[in-house]
Amino acid sequence: MDHKEKALWYFNRHFHCSQAVLAAFADDCGITEHQALMLGSCFGSGMRKGEVCGACTGALMVLGLLYGYDDPAVSKDKGRADEVNDIMMERFSKRCGSYLCNVILDCDISTSEGVKHARDNRLFTEICPKAVETAVDILENIIEEMDDRLPPDDGMDSGPVP
Repeated sequence: MDHKEKALWYFNRHFHCSQAVLAAFADDCGITEHQALMLGSCFGSGMRKGEVCGACTGALMVLGLLYGYDDPAVSKDKGRADEVNDIMMERFSKRCGSYLCNVILDCDISTSEGVKHARDNRLFTEICPKAVETAVDILENIIEEMDDRLPPDDGMDSGPVP
């Protein structure tokens, strides 16, 4: 299964969009699918408030694991993490019309009435899988672009800056 098929497989089994995207890239990130599903479990439906789409958030978690930093003194690593974050958010917003669930779905899913409207109008089954696919597509493109730019990893950790 490729990333998109795996993400849709999870999503179609009632996992959140955030879980589906992160779990599809778990191997690439050096985590288990179980860990990805657990980590992504509180980010679906824009953290249940209609905020940043979980598919986008799942993709950002992947990018953080691949290009994030663990030493704020290494500005190039922080800059790289900021760059991939901005690229993901911009491209996702451009393709989906926004990165906010409430805007993408055109209803307020932070309310029970909004959730009912989304269910009654099949928004979760019609629009959300497209957001998952879009997040995976953009994520794969960013990874490819970064792989083309980054020098090969020599396995040497630069360690803390003195």
